[in-house]
Amino acid sequence: MAPMHRLLSKAGADRVSEGAAEELRRVLEEVAINLGREASILAGHAGRKTVRAEDIRLAAKRIIRE
Repeated sequence: MAPMHRLLSKAGADRVSEGAAEELRRVLEEVAINLGREASILAGHAGRKTVRAEDIRLAAKRIIRE
């Protein structure tokens, strides 16, 4: 859980509960799985089995629209 506490602290939180750190871990895992799935599809469309950094970047742009 230490990495979750660090991330929340870097985001500006003064104190972080264990529940908040655990929830962040759960949410990030879900997002990472969806991102990996999308990147795998993109690699497949490019005729590759290997997921590359550019697949992750493009998948992130498609999934996380900011």
